[in-house]
Amino acid sequence: MSPLKEIFNNIENLDTKSVDSLIQSIEKNNIPGFDFVEFKQSLAALAKMSLDEATAIKSAFATASTVGLTKQKLLESGEYYKGILRKEKEMFDVALQNQIKIKVEGKQIEVKKLQEDIEKHKQTILQLEKQIEDARDVIQSADNVIKTEKDKIDTTKNNFEKAFEHLSSQIDTDLKNINQYIA
Repeated sequence: MSPLKEIFNNIENLDTKSVDSLIQSIEKNNIPGFDFVEFKQSLAALAKMSLDEATAIKSAFATASTVGLTKQKLLESGEYYKGILRKEKEMFDVALQNQIKIKVEGKQIEVKKLQEDIEKHKQTILQLEKQIEDARDVIQSADNVIKTEKDKIDTTKNNFEKAFEHLSSQIDTDLKNINQYIA
């Protein structure tokens, strides 16, 4: 498990693949030095000591300020990581649209063409009846594939959006608490 995974609360019910992808992006884009991520790691460590939230935030900030962290840098770096999450969501949305085009719309076009072929074959001679039956079989299986792929895509989208909203909300809460508890 990624060490950064431990800094976010209540992620157990989120899609692991989506959470891992978002956290890997934060790790890959982690700014060198002490910033929001390291501050959040300090808070996670202090949480194990059963400190109240205000005391934990103030204590973590007091320690971090000894290495040059300012409230402004802390807030700016928190916004930076939210931006990283937004970029990941944008890339996810593009990939999702591509998957829909490939796996759903492409199959729908294929099905439509096969339906047109069936109408042509019905008007031709009897020996084309076998081709009509073959095309109907393909359409039947394509409908099942379309439904299955669309269901998979919808589930992936929903899982990712839950993870994105949860992590973004936590960062918002952290930033609010930082503003509230750090002068």
